[in-house]
Amino acid sequence: MICVLLVAGHGTLLESEIKNEATGLYSHLVGIPKALLPGVGGKKILDFWWKVVNMRQLFNDVYLITNADKYKYYERWATANDFPVENIINDGSTTNKTQLGAAADLELVIRSKRFNDDVMVVAGDMLCEDLNFDIAEVLKFFKFKKGELAIYYEMEAGGKTESRGIVEVCPITHRITKFYEKPSADATESRLASVVFYCFQNKTLPTLGEYLKHYPLVEDRGLGKYMEWLINKAKITVFGMKLPTGFQLIGQVDLSEYKKWLVHCSSKQHSPTAKSITCRSYARVGIMGNPSDGFHGKTIAMTISNFWADVTIYESKKVVLIPHPLNDPTEFGSLQDLHGISRKEGYLGGLRLLQATCKKFYQYCSEQGIALAKRNFTLKYDTNIPRQVGLAGSSAIVSATLKCLMKFYDLIDDDLPKPLRANFILNVETEELIITAGLQDRVVQVYEGLVYMDFSKEQMEKQGYGDSDVVATMKTFAELTDLAKIAMESRNWHGLSELMNKNFELRRSIYTDACLGQGNLRMVQLGRKFGSAVKLPGSGGAVIGLCLDPDNLVELKKAFQEAGFVICDVVPYGP
Repeated sequence: MICVLLVAGHGTLLESEIKNEATGLYSHLVGIPKALLPGVGGKKILDFWWKVVNMRQLFNDVYLITNADKYKYYERWATANDFPVENIINDGSTTNKTQLGAAADLELVIRSKRFNDDVMVVAGDMLCEDLNFDIAEVLKFFKFKKGELAIYYEMEAGGKTESRGIVEVCPITHRITKFYEKPSADATESRLASVVFYCFQNKTLPTLGEYLKHYPLVEDRGLGKYMEWLINKAKITVFGMKLPTGFQLIGQVDLSEYKKWLVHCSSKQHSPTAKSITCRSYARVGIMGNPSDGFHGKTIAMTISNFWADVTIYESKKVVLIPHPLNDPTEFGSLQDLHGISRKEGYLGGLRLLQATCKKFYQYCSEQGIALAKRNFTLKYDTNIPRQVGLAGSSAIVSATLKCLMKFYDLIDDDLPKPLRANFILNVETEELIITAGLQDRVVQVYEGLVYMDFSKEQMEKQGYGDSDVVATMKTFAELTDLAKIAMESRNWHGLSELMNKNFELRRSIYTDACLGQGNLRMVQLGRKFGSAVKLPGSGGAVIGLCLDPDNLVELKKAFQEAGFVICDVVPYGP
């Protein structure tokens, strides 16, 4: 792989404003090319790129192309930074009027150096918003997709499309379906901006010469114009990879933008240690339809604020997963203590959930073309959701961990949409940890609140997610769920109560008393003794009840407590 750094532009606007700045504060920068302007601590824009690409394991050679007007500046920079001077190419231009254009500059490098490698080309006078950018992730995705590659980012609200290349990207294949070079705002709804940051296969490089033959005017010889032609007219397959944080100092900038960049760099350098991020996901109770979510049925479930899982993430030198003192014990009072805890709670705490989520998150971003920054972190968790009582405690930890990772790496909802997020959480448990699970828990924890879910086969096969005697029973669960939805919407609580009892009896008919267990049956019997509707909210270990007679509530609670059960008032949680 060859890397080409383009710094052949003539920065007329910025140079002119520096030269004419009234206070004289920037007079020492007159004539210095944009890529070599100093930032905080004296570090230059080009210093960043040289540090990123100066890796023999990734690139066979790195070339820099500039113009005759600024060649000496770059030659001096090269000798001071151990950059091979012989790898600097001079395109011979001295003014904006005589410039070749970025496409012609790239073709000059390829033609003069006569290499037969794939090429990464980058504008060396712009900067990534996050300086921990990992170039290896770009090359990995380029090799994985086996096609040309363009880096893009999400423009900020109010950003002007007229100064950027705008791309439309297929969310499934990641292929760029349309490229617009500096379009008007109404030309496309997309606000995905492409910069001069491309990877080309060696076999595609001859198209540069073909393009230049047809477009002799310098205004048509920018790389954006070439990419527009390559994608829209030549129909070459080009994939897109997203950089979550974006870029700064792109293209022609003025003195105010340079000052803004200096302030930004200074604030980041002198800011205190990065603050931690804490995200919470809630336990859920299945009100109607479960367990039909695993059999193409329908369910209604609700998140509750009584029980939750918190996950906290903060930047650190290495990736560290902190065990929970209760759920991941590593110290015991005695061998007898170890035996008792292990017998009661098993060996599988929450640490494996953090690790599996991190692994799956990295895999997802790699496959989806999301370039994560090279940043490490520490993760820790806390939860008060009781274990093994069917309140979705495991998926709550996974869900909260995913929220933290998305915020830490600046991913937005479009990068991992909610319908796919539920599948992601499910796959962490079923594929990574071999935990038997259905979609219901993850869907309600992603959307939060009171959620009606349709897992019909037609929906699942069409979208990939949900909007014998067993089969017949699951259809009945779905029918009960639709009736419960109507009852809730009309506030028919007596009707809902009857449906909840029917839901339990239906489940009992196919799973049998032996499978449900005496503890679950005892809780149901106690609740019904006091006139409440009672059913399992999950896989077992807890029940959810609907008490319509407040006069019975005090005695009901006493009965449960005297039987050795813990009873809690459910507190619904909605977004």
